[in-house]
Amino acid sequence: MQRRVPRIADLAPLMQFKKPEFNARTRRLTGALTIEDLRAIAKRRTPKAAFDYTDGSAEAELSLARARQAFEDIEFHPAILRDVSKVDTSCTILGGRSELPFGIAPTGFTRMMQTEGEYAGARAASRAGIPFSLSTMGTASIEDVKAANPHGRNWFQLYMWKDRDRSMALVDRAAAAGYDTLLVTVDVPVAGARLRDKRNGMSIPPALTAKTVLNAIPRPQWWIDFLTTEPLAFATLDRWSGTVAELLDTMFDPTVTFEDLAWIKSQWPGKLVVKGIQTVADARAVTALGADGMVLSNHGGRQLDRAPIPFHLLPEVAAAVGADTEIILDTGIMSGADIVAAIALGARFTLVGRAYLYGLMAGGEAGVDRMIEILSEQITRTMRLLGVTALDELTPEHVTQFRRLIPRKG
Repeated sequence: MQRRVPRIADLAPLMQFKKPEFNARTRRLTGALTIEDLRAIAKRRTPKAAFDYTDGSAEAELSLARARQAFEDIEFHPAILRDVSKVDTSCTILGGRSELPFGIAPTGFTRMMQTEGEYAGARAASRAGIPFSLSTMGTASIEDVKAANPHGRNWFQLYMWKDRDRSMALVDRAAAAGYDTLLVTVDVPVAGARLRDKRNGMSIPPALTAKTVLNAIPRPQWWIDFLTTEPLAFATLDRWSGTVAELLDTMFDPTVTFEDLAWIKSQWPGKLVVKGIQTVADARAVTALGADGMVLSNHGGRQLDRAPIPFHLLPEVAAAVGADTEIILDTGIMSGADIVAAIALGARFTLVGRAYLYGLMAGGEAGVDRMIEILSEQITRTMRLLGVTALDELTPEHVTQFRRLIPRKG
């Protein structure tokens, strides 16, 4: 092989230098290509107690691990030679349009993760054209979230408290503010055993102990933001000083029944969705009650450990009630491919909670934007590779679920 001295003209095309990005937030978010990348950034930047509150689940955390494994244990079946130059990721859910088949799930204590909290989530959702859900345990008020997302879709998540009048006062405020959907969460008669929080001494507000101070030293920005902004409090209840589990057990009502659910429905003027369905029998029951939708969810694995896997339950529930009510799925979603698989197997829509909070902790409002961008890109790419151009074209024939956990007979 003959060798020669390289010429400048040959080297010029290879010498392409990118303009340096001096904004550290932009630089780290641009480098995040997956939700797992955002999670890694979030873990570096957030104190352990706050990060573990988001990242953890109940007891041995088996429910969450199994839910995520269920999405990994699928096989896609692509169709070839289809024109997929244009792909439509929009859908209609609960009487309104969403530009993507997912919305932001209700999350509690959100400003503890990052001080922009619900405001960042609501504004990002507005730009993306997707619904934003505010939790009863949110740290921004019903009215302030509406102001942050004045023209988008806002949903309110309700925990029925022992004080029914205070619960329904929140429902009335949400209706007056123009929230179009009420998510009634039904899988929290008592708080789950979230052991990471107990081990971290998780309290609201976070306690300044020797352990938390040492953990904060390499994360000064979080503490600067926390100490120089409005004190953390719940926008829907009085300030609380104690552990999260103590707060939940003080508030939540273990006596709530289907009769209470029917009563709530009679009080709410918009769409009503029951969140926390984990059996086919209960899916049928809330459909018969007249719910507009349901969320197949085990609360992100944060309540009953070893609970049913929502993604595994989806095909059976879709066959039983899918023609009569709209099915939404959450728990374990970490990629756009997960969302596409859920839509193919009968979900009308999905909700993302941890993915949203990982983005928030990684970069505030810009991090939530990046989370939405990542999932949107993955959804679009997966649809193209499957040979579909619209969500309605996805069918169960596009996905095979492989089950590691097979019930024993006899």
